[in-house]
Amino acid sequence: MVKKLYIGGLPYTTRDEELKEAFSQAGTVESAVVIIDKMTGRSKGFGFVEFATEAEADRAIEMFDGTDFGGRSIKVNKARPMEERPKRDNRGGGGFGRSW
Repeated sequence: MVKKLYIGGLPYTTRDEELKEAFSQAGTVESAVVIIDKMTGRSKGFGFVEFATEAEADRAIEMFDGTDFGGRSIKVNKARPMEERPKRDNRGGGGFGRSW
């Protein structure tokens, strides 16, 4: 039972409220979040919208997938769980100098 949708291809100026307002046409939006890059504070061009019911989420896919949103064609599909990624080694070695 998937009620959370992935929204890709968003304009970089899109904010949470704008996303929520647009997708509320399909049903009750419980949350809408545009993903922001931690380093730059800028949008990454995608986000997530969660609906109250699976039927509303399905309706949103039908209504919005492939449509124009702020001048860009967006991709809307059911969100998948985040895949486990290997931990990063933060011990430096950023390419400065030589390590012999």
